[in-house]
Amino acid sequence: MFHQVEALVIDEHTHMGHLKWTLEEFCKAFFETENVKMRFRASHFPFTEPSMEVDINCSWEGGQVKVGEGDDWLEILGSGMVHPNVIRAGGLNPDRYQGYAFGIGLDRLAMLKYGIPDLRAFFEADLRWLRHYGFRALDVPTLSGGLSA
Repeated sequence: MFHQVEALVIDEHTHMGHLKWTLEEFCKAFFETENVKMRFRASHFPFTEPSMEVDINCSWEGGQVKVGEGDDWLEILGSGMVHPNVIRAGGLNPDRYQGYAFGIGLDRLAMLKYGIPDLRAFFEADLRWLRHYGFRALDVPTLSGGLSA
């Protein structure tokens, strides 16, 4: 089972700078730190060109990762500019329109944010585990309450 959030933006003025800014702002907001450094590495994905894998800086202390500090790097997502053939297949003229896309695993994000060491724990339905990490049944975050309220 794989859970992923995907984003797709297409318009007449979008460029690589918009993609990088969106990813940087997302990581700062999600991890609740202004210190997130990102590294963009060339890669290959079939529907984007150019394609990039994105790493964030982190440190490892006591077997736990801390985002936004240290000199280590951790890959978190794939991204790129939408391939012209994809835009054409969507009925748009790739000479006029362009866009960007990215995908990121929800499980991986939660593991990094909350220091969860094992992916299998997500699927065991253990209420003690949920409470330990601050999750409550039917809890829905709001903009006014903040991401970690």
